[in-house]
Amino acid sequence: MNAVLFLFQGMEIDCQPEESISSTFDEDSVELGDIKDMRLEAEAVVNDVLFAVTEMHVSQNLSNAPDVAYINVQTREENYYCLELTEAGLRVVGYAFDQVDEDLDTQYHETVYSLLDKLSPGYREAFGNALLQRLEMLKQNGK
Repeated sequence: MNAVLFLFQGMEIDCQPEESISSTFDEDSVELGDIKDMRLEAEAVVNDVLFAVTEMHVSQNLSNAPDVAYINVQTREENYYCLELTEAGLRVVGYAFDQVDEDLDTQYHETVYSLLDKLSPGYREAFGNALLQRLEMLKQNGK
């Protein structure tokens, strides 16, 4: 299995998938031949980071398809975003739930972690706290 690399405030933390903070993602469950189903991938993205945002869900109002899915997220700072998920990655497409602004030209991010890290200091703090709790738990289990 591939290791997961977490970037947290300039620190790189390398851990195996079974050690990740909230690893509900199963790549085999989202493959359709050689094409990932973005609707299922979007559900996995939501499940992985829901603990660190106020609200997050796959849009039920926008047209999701095997090659594109939309995710609504409310950060801990009470900012609202509509995210587009494609093979290219994740990007902000609107500043309200279920809003797609075709004129927005925002940067793609390879992971939801890097996107939320840029958008939300509250996410960064929640992620860091979860990581510290996990490390403390591993330390206690190692004694």
